[in-house]
Amino acid sequence: MANPNLQNTTSAYGNTGYVIPSSAATATTSWTYNGTTSLTGLTPAANSVHKINTIMVANTTGSAATATIAVGNNATFGSASVIAYPAYQISVPANATLIIVDKTTPLYITENQSVAAYSGTASALTFTTSFEILT
Repeated sequence: MANPNLQNTTSAYGNTGYVIPSSAATATTSWTYNGTTSLTGLTPAANSVHKINTIMVANTTGSAATATIAVGNNATFGSASVIAYPAYQISVPANATLIIVDKTTPLYITENQSVAAYSGTASALTFTTSFEILT
């Protein structure tokens, strides 16, 4: 488990990922980015860290839905591993977008952590993140 020294960063790649939870109140950790590549839990590879610059959630339905973002303390996310909730059951109005994380409050995710998204209503919310892979 490495936590790279950011002063010695040799590469920084920008990425955008998204996830649409298809089940209500179930952690969804398979973020899609780079077209078709899936990144489970936004968990970084060995000797890298992910700097999450933004997480936005859009409600694409005509009814309010709740959104939760959780950070887990291991690469395989499970409800018992939750160590923090950057957002917990926040109501997202119908046909609206909410910014949960922005560049003024980034999250650093190390190789022993993961990020999950929850929706109170199946397939109602789209979570979008921009992040940097730092090695």
